[in-house]
Amino acid sequence: MKRFTPHLILLFLTAIGSAVADNQTQPDTSSIQNEIVASPPIYIRLFKEERTLEIWQQGRTGHYLLHSTYPICRYSGLTGPKLHEGDLQSPEGFYSLTSDSMHPDSRFHLALDISFPNEYDKAHGRTGSALMIHGDCVSRGCYAMTDSYIEEIYAIVDHAFNGGQSEIPVHIFPFRMHEMNMDYYRHSKWIDFWQQLRKGYLLLEQNRYPPLVEVVNGQYIISSGMARQLITHAMPTAENR
Repeated sequence: MKRFTPHLILLFLTAIGSAVADNQTQPDTSSIQNEIVASPPIYIRLFKEERTLEIWQQGRTGHYLLHSTYPICRYSGLTGPKLHEGDLQSPEGFYSLTSDSMHPDSRFHLALDISFPNEYDKAHGRTGSALMIHGDCVSRGCYAMTDSYIEEIYAIVDHAFNGGQSEIPVHIFPFRMHEMNMDYYRHSKWIDFWQQLRKGYLLLEQNRYPPLVEVVNGQYIISSGMARQLITHAMPTAENR
């Protein structure tokens, strides 16, 4: 059987994505300024409980459209964040990829480093290293895909970087954070943490644009990505109030 290369897979996916985008009903875009870009930016989000990885791509209107969805073959632990090195727990939170995140020579076929721990994790004493989205369908804290799926994902990410995107958001949620799920988990010890994550989840659902995420005083501060609101990093001390 002939093996498709990541390049051929990407061309095929792009054609499908364009066809889907042309037939989807668009939200109101009257307030959105279109931008001409070499390659449309992408955004990645994962849902642990549903074992799902989504890739979103910016459309002609500026809004993001769902480009492709992949089943996660394996992850480690339960719902809840990663706390320390060796706990065999897959992380939850707001992360990102850069061109340095790509590891074509990974022993897990292909790998993308999500940059754990982020500033929030560090502020809460969370530790860990080499947390990846990779192939080979084995996990010791990572999100593992089948080799064929990681080839497709890797090719799409590579195309985005080659097209001019400098950073790709990777947002990892414990589950789809709609009201029913939040009510079901309302007694979890992680509910306060998940309430922070939910703000990012809802902004994409409402605006179809990835949120802007900052960490201030050890807390996630999340705002509309389209507004690009200025967030003050130095919060006032007790002496200055």
